[in-house]
Amino acid sequence: MSSPTKQYTALLPAAGIGSRMQASVPKQYLCLGSKTILQTTLDTFLAHPLIKQVVLVLHPDDCWYQTLSVSQAHKVLCVVGGEQRADSVLAGLAKLAADEWVLVHDAARPCISHQDITKLIAQVEAAQQGAILAYPVKDTMKRGNAQQQIVNTVPREQLWHALTPQMFQAGSLRDNISSALSQGQTVTDEASAMEWAGYSVALVKGRSDNIKVTNPEDLALAQWYLSQQTDEEIT
Repeated sequence: MSSPTKQYTALLPAAGIGSRMQASVPKQYLCLGSKTILQTTLDTFLAHPLIKQVVLVLHPDDCWYQTLSVSQAHKVLCVVGGEQRADSVLAGLAKLAADEWVLVHDAARPCISHQDITKLIAQVEAAQQGAILAYPVKDTMKRGNAQQQIVNTVPREQLWHALTPQMFQAGSLRDNISSALSQGQTVTDEASAMEWAGYSVALVKGRSDNIKVTNPEDLALAQWYLSQQTDEEIT
């Protein structure tokens, strides 16, 4: 597979409150060492040679972003998001040309590596097909019921953890998210809207340390992962 040469836009929805973190600020503004989660994620994308700009979607009442040094970066375009994540993604997509390929990434995944971003772009360029970073399930999977009792064991073969970035053409992604929402579908990630519309989406194996900070214990784990990444792994 040839190396990518074009540049692309990354879209980071960061309008969530993150109530499960039990913190006084939204989780993207919690610190990982000397930097916030959001700044760590933004810095990685801004430093990638194949990323020409980042569309950052913020809550309308956000008062924290302007305190970050990265807020002065000319490659960041800030837009106001919506109530749900899908609404925020739509707000960001509205700023892009329909035929532009875009990488949508969770702001709360600060451990994303340049290596994985490049791998995803290379796959999409080669196949001209939407794709997502993902990681094969390694644990035994159980299906439970409302009483938290096991119903059955689900074979883990061919099961993947969906990660981000997820890369699609902006116009197609925008149309399919809008259509899915208008018909009452739950859009849990970008790929789910594309799958619902009948598109085939490729899986690109990514690093297992590309975790999403959701619960308090995730913060320490993300910080440890970042401390273990070498310059070669990040770039």
